[in-house]
Amino acid sequence: MLNDIFNILLPQMCLGGFIILQLIFSLIFSPRLYRYARLVSIIGISLSIILLTTVQTEPQYFAFKDSLMSDSYTLLFDFMILVCGFLTALLTRGLVKTIKGNAYTFHAILLAGIFGAMNIVSANDFLTLFVSIEILSFSTYFLIAAAKGYYSKEASFKYLLTSAVSTGFFLFGVSYLYGICGSINLSEIYETVMNQDPSIMYAIASIMIVLGLIAKLAVFPFANWVIDVYKGTESSVLAFLSTIPKLAVFGIVCRLFVFPLSNSFELTFTIAVISLITALWANTYAVRENNVKAILACSASANSSYVLLAACLVSVYNLSTVIFYLLCYVLMNIAAFAFLNICGDKHDMDVNSFQGLFYKNHGLAGAYAFSILALAGIPVTSGFVAKIYLFTAIANSGLFFVPFLLALLILTVVALYYYLKILIPLFVKCDKNENIPTFTPVFSQKFVLIATAIATLIIGIYPEKIIELCRFIAYNI
Repeated sequence: MLNDIFNILLPQMCLGGFIILQLIFSLIFSPRLYRYARLVSIIGISLSIILLTTVQTEPQYFAFKDSLMSDSYTLLFDFMILVCGFLTALLTRGLVKTIKGNAYTFHAILLAGIFGAMNIVSANDFLTLFVSIEILSFSTYFLIAAAKGYYSKEASFKYLLTSAVSTGFFLFGVSYLYGICGSINLSEIYETVMNQDPSIMYAIASIMIVLGLIAKLAVFPFANWVIDVYKGTESSVLAFLSTIPKLAVFGIVCRLFVFPLSNSFELTFTIAVISLITALWANTYAVRENNVKAILACSASANSSYVLLAACLVSVYNLSTVIFYLLCYVLMNIAAFAFLNICGDKHDMDVNSFQGLFYKNHGLAGAYAFSILALAGIPVTSGFVAKIYLFTAIANSGLFFVPFLLALLILTVVALYYYLKILIPLFVKCDKNENIPTFTPVFSQKFVLIATAIATLIIGIYPEKIIELCRFIAYNI
């Protein structure tokens, strides 16, 4: 047991210790000391990142009777999850100032969500996976509801209902797969399905399991929550919601596609159709939206659909494109929400709310504009390289999926309209009698925005080393 802890679980154990520490502080510290809650989380996440160097990856390590595993693939996803958690913690200053007395509890829940996400990626049986998903889900419910007001509570309840339904799909599929294979261990299921012809029940079980997991990606038929949840959620929590659950879900879904669920063409075709429908819905809905958070919600759903299509077309090349796309996506997405965090949170944040901002604050508006251009896939940004890499992978997957690719390319062009709808007001001069908005970001907010924007630019110009790393990780899964 001690060997398992020291070889695979030290980062998670560190987070667990800081969760307990935050809860103790919430009981003994005066509400006037709320500012230190964020610092405690930042220290805990930083230590966990350092402790990732202790995780055994070569060869693969299986712990706790094969319920958890570690390799270079899980290590990279854990690193991305922790970095996103670190940047999110930096953005929570405004929210912590609002909730004050509950700051330590909020950060304990934030760390619990990161803890659950890391265990999702490392799970090697469905029981561990289910428990880890629930840890992440319950953390997310409370994080969404943390801000004061009606809209945050409504958003949390809608997310709760959607997650409850998706959990039913997931458990339904797992029960059927257990009946077919007699095991819930992913390695044992893979060995079983490779030694027998796939059945219709195996296909149904695979589809149900993946449908239950991808609900957190806001894809069809579980996309109805995303608009209202994004509108009602505080921006720092959105930085968490739009990155960490996605990394966790894609991390485990890709592993399922490669191993225990790899023997079902019905699953591949179903997910490809779902991806196309989701992209069509998200991009067309965003065209008629003027709320910035709603547009970014549609963008998140659309980007998830692109990645999901590449992921279901299982190959080493496709998996490397998925990893690279996720890495680029989380950086430019956090940059966008860092800007909204600086500008304050409003339920009805309109695209014209920042009209003329470029002439008042070149750096702030420029970094935000660059992150939106990256999401749109404009050249010289990491988003452009990621989309080219991803669509090339889909094109190489066979002629059968070329129509899916053509449809996605058309929808990507459509998406340029609503991204430009966000950008253009920044550079439109206000009338003399109108006041240009003024914002005064603190150091942590400026750091997150500038750091992620610079990283997006660097990866866009020099992507070779990152692509090589992603190919190495995909090859060694």
